[in-house]
Amino acid sequence: MKCEIIPERCIACGLCQTIAPEIFDYTDDGLVLFVGEPDAIHEFIPIEQQPEVIQAAKRCPSHAILFQNS
Repeated sequence: MKCEIIPERCIACGLCQTIAPEIFDYTDDGLVLFVGEPDAIHEFIPIEQQPEVIQAAKRCPSHAILFQNS
């Protein structure tokens, strides 16, 4: 599964990091980023972490997280 983040949509609510802390983190300004890949906006998600990423994307109030099953 491919995941995309759109930091300019992020409102720093904290849900994604709470739901999937091994995938999502925040900048000093509170904008979403990928753990270990602070400059990336796309990342392939390992199968064992996909349920959490899907839940984070569905619950994101600003639609800053997108996913695509492939």
